[in-house]
Amino acid sequence: MLRCSLPLVIAFAVVALGSAQDAKQADAVPKGDTFSFTFDKSKVFPGTSRNVTVYVPKQYDGKTPACVYVNQDGLPGYVAPTFDKLIAEKSMPITIAIGVTPGVVKSANKDALPRFNRSYEYDGLGGDYARFLVEELLPAVETKMAPGDRKIVLSQSGNDRAIGGASSGAIAAFTAAWERPKDFSRVFSTIGTYVGLRGGDVYPTLIRKFEPKPIRVYLQDGSKDNNAWGGDWWMANQTIERALVFAGYEVSHSWNDGGHDGSLAAKVFPDATKWLWEGYPKPVKAGLGSSQLKDILIPGEEWKLVGEGYKFTEGPATNAKGEVFYNDVGNSKIYKVVEGKAVEFIADSKRGDGQRFGPDGKLYTNAAAISKILAWDAEGKSTEFATGFKGNDLVVLHNGAIYATDPFETPNNSKVYYVSPKGETKVVDTGLKFANGITVSPDQTLLYVADSRSHWVYSYQITADGTLAYKQKYYHLHVHDKDDDSGADGMRADRDGRLWVATKVGLQVCDQAGRVHCIIPTPNGKVSNLTFGGPDMDVVYATCGDKVYSRKVKVKGANAFEAPFQPKPPRL
Repeated sequence: MLRCSLPLVIAFAVVALGSAQDAKQADAVPKGDTFSFTFDKSKVFPGTSRNVTVYVPKQYDGKTPACVYVNQDGLPGYVAPTFDKLIAEKSMPITIAIGVTPGVVKSANKDALPRFNRSYEYDGLGGDYARFLVEELLPAVETKMAPGDRKIVLSQSGNDRAIGGASSGAIAAFTAAWERPKDFSRVFSTIGTYVGLRGGDVYPTLIRKFEPKPIRVYLQDGSKDNNAWGGDWWMANQTIERALVFAGYEVSHSWNDGGHDGSLAAKVFPDATKWLWEGYPKPVKAGLGSSQLKDILIPGEEWKLVGEGYKFTEGPATNAKGEVFYNDVGNSKIYKVVEGKAVEFIADSKRGDGQRFGPDGKLYTNAAAISKILAWDAEGKSTEFATGFKGNDLVVLHNGAIYATDPFETPNNSKVYYVSPKGETKVVDTGLKFANGITVSPDQTLLYVADSRSHWVYSYQITADGTLAYKQKYYHLHVHDKDDDSGADGMRADRDGRLWVATKVGLQVCDQAGRVHCIIPTPNGKVSNLTFGGPDMDVVYATCGDKVYSRKVKVKGANAFEAPFQPKPPRL
């Protein structure tokens, strides 16, 4: 006969009573409703079909826009009970959860396989998957009615949206927030595939170099995660975490000895969710950035709109007073920035493109419509300075000589021209795929030419007679995953010797040794050229398609029309 002591009997009774109370409390928590539908109307991923599951909390009234959580690979079983509990105890806002499976293109016939889009959509970098979510999936959810005839209204603010997933679904969640932080700001990542399947292994580098974004990230992984042909998952997750910490992001993590399975996600999800929504509705803070970014950017100084509504802006140029001029190439006009706003300076620029001021104070412009370089004086009168090539971009040196790029005459065999101070022209280089932006080092002994259809900026040494020597693919630029080239265009040097390059990913700021230290996006994601302006030459002006922006920075631009000077050497 088993006999229990009185204290032990009391202990069992307390445990039983506690369990009963826990069960009673669990039963008292309002439970949300779930429904599903099929989505097969995508234009971003045409031909795909996928299942969508939607969780709607009981507290949702069908009127007030709800916060959003999107989970890749469907909606795991732990999401609804976690949200039920945390919403009831007010540890998170009222949030509608949406689980979506990856797209599948149905097979052409019964003897063929479907096309499985999971790796393509999830592991690939770039903004397509985020665009699918924001422009197609979330609006499709809002066309449905929740149980109880409640209309679904989702918040449009990224501060109100979280996104998560496991494995490839985790990197898909991170990519969505990385590409569109204004749409998703909180990321739950478990056993994330930040390895070399489709380029995800570059994220630690990009996180360190990009101007920080307002996103908060929770990472979970285990030491027994995959170590396979694509990379080491365990090491990759730690490297991501270290990069986020380095760049000053809000990041938390849970490391353990688990493998590549989702069993541990359920255990950490409640605490992760609490942490992701901590402090809400205060906005998620952007990271602090690297020391290199801190040397350049001023806290609180953002991009400001200078002008908009153009066909295509190019050729920003600065005179000795710091006044800035730029072209609307499509409308063949030159504008001048006056008190922060643009006013028309030249009504017909002859399709002016690249341009710079010379030491004589004139504005030298590649006039594409007449294949000439025109020199405009302060009154807006032009004289012909050089002719014989169409021209794209140019730079005018302190001695009055000009270097200009011409990518138009022979496809994939661009020419670089030297124009003497007297207007005499000669070809000094050929062979680049698409010679575009051009500038010189602050000491004016090195010429830099951007090849838009590659990821290179070439460096040359300028000789006494203006010819070029020691041609080298020198500056190594970053390229969008979706692109085959960097789109490198206009360039400027600052007084510390950095090279600023306008590219498809933003302004890439390089040291003199040819390495990208920082990447600074523009508000509309476009940039063709830049200049430093203002009385102290410490305001960056960027031409961005139909818009022009400005931003005050800590560094000052080096003007080629000024006397050459030697900056400090780079750290090697």
